[in-house]
Amino acid sequence: MAKSKGGVTVSKVWELCEPIVEDLGLSLWDVRYVKEGAGWFLRVFIDKPGGVDINDCEAVSRAINDPLDELDPIENAYCLEVCSPGIERELVRDAHFEQFIGADVMVKMLRPIEGVGREFDGVLKAYDSGTVTIEDHGGENELSFNKKEAAWIKLDDFD
Repeated sequence: MAKSKGGVTVSKVWELCEPIVEDLGLSLWDVRYVKEGAGWFLRVFIDKPGGVDINDCEAVSRAINDPLDELDPIENAYCLEVCSPGIERELVRDAHFEQFIGADVMVKMLRPIEGVGREFDGVLKAYDSGTVTIEDHGGENELSFNKKEAAWIKLDDFD
């Protein structure tokens, strides 16, 4: 299956940034290349235990700026943003789901699920090949769905 232009860009940027970010003692959480309004944004999300601060973001931005210019993976003008995934970090990659099995999550579905609605929370019980299983906080009900059916899945009260 062919990747979209954005998917190829994200893959190239991920490959370039991951070793640089790790050399700075951080981890690469996500890379997104998105259009907002008239502008394009390349967002590089970084993380570390205890969270990142503005100094971490600045260090990564400076470290990846020249290599990005040299690689030149993006034809049009864009704004580079290096940032934290935030407290209510969105789970996107398989590794995110695997890392946070047992954590409290919030879910917003693209379409309502009968008897549940579009938004709900619970505990991330399992993840397998794109199938997410959430258990309610009472431990009585489980709901499984493909992660592509969700608008987002975020950690709830991440510390």
